[in-house]
Amino acid sequence: MTRAQQTLSVLLLVSSLYLVLYLGLVPLNETVQTEVIPVVRCPHRLPLRPTTHITPSFIYNISDPQFHTPNLLTITLYLLQLPFYALICFGCYLLGRLGLAILTFNDVPEAHEELQKEIEQAKAELRRANVDVD
Repeated sequence: MTRAQQTLSVLLLVSSLYLVLYLGLVPLNETVQTEVIPVVRCPHRLPLRPTTHITPSFIYNISDPQFHTPNLLTITLYLLQLPFYALICFGCYLLGRLGLAILTFNDVPEAHEELQKEIEQAKAELRRANVDVD
């Protein structure tokens, strides 16, 4: 298994573990679920894990205050978070480019052999000039 495959498999393992914790599939302490595992919830939407049984008629009830349009404060908070999300997206893009470059990086055994010959040749020249290279 190459280093790129190892890295990819570890990243998939970690991301799947985080997804399981984020979705609440593993029961955790409420403090851990809300403070340790970062969860962003919109104040005008339903919680991820409802505490009561929700019937389909309740979900599609438009007159419920949870489904009203968000107020100006909520919109302002979202707009203030946009630069941070843009920075995170840019970082993810750069990491993706780096990962793709690592995955498609070609090993060139001929260049390795040529470089080793050049190193040996340089060492020989330095030894002739009475320079300690070892």
